Amino acid sequence: MAKPGNASSKGLQTKSAILDAALAIASRDGLEGLSIGMLAEALGMSKSGVFAHFGSREELQIAVIDEYARRFMNAVFHPAIGLPRGLPRLAAMFENWLHRVQTVEIPNGCVFISGAVEFDDRDGPVRERMVTVNRGWQGEMQKAARQAIDCGHLVPACDPEQLVFELYGVMLALHHDARLLRDARAVERARRAFDRIIAQHTAAEAPPARTRAAHRTASVAA
Repeated sequence: MAKPGNASSKGLQTKSAILDAALAIASRDGLEGLSIGMLAEALGMSKSGVFAHFGSREELQIAVIDEYARRFMNAVFHPAIGLPRGLPRLAAMFENWLHRVQTVEIPNGCVFISGAVEFDDRDGPVRERMVTVNRGWQGEMQKAARQAIDCGHLVPACDPEQLVFELYGVMLALHHDARLLRDARAVERARRAFDRIIAQHTAAEAPPARTRAAHRTASVAA
């Protein structure tokens, strides 16, 4: 008889494998492209085996959103949070985000962007979870911008919500040009757009641009 601990560990491994496969499908085909049957076939499992971990397609979609958000925060937010408050931290968030777009989202697709298209005009738990995770990330960037104002790196007149709105716009344009137009210059254009947006709000006491760039590079390398 298997020990309870071993059974629990095996169950977690199976659930993790299902989520990995579901993320790959959702990145390629969207959240609506997910099905229990497709996952079961991809993993060599029975449908009942998948249902044992995710009781419905909607539950699976929400789990995929949560896992994608967890990986996004681990790659983008957590490496930046250890840097000094202000522009170094905000710039690292953007550069880490840019790095993830280059290495993960341009090659494979983005669950957040495809999910927004699929669920922007629908009500229900999946849309609500999409809204929650996106507002959470925007809130972290807005907090970093407010700290940059408090540190004297950005001028007091800077509106953190407007700043983050514009940075989001840069990332959406990057996805469009890099994936649809396959423009090799899109990443560099995004960096230039970030520097231009920040320069409009930079205070005289802000760290030099070279310092911010060094922090971004160190954060991504870590």
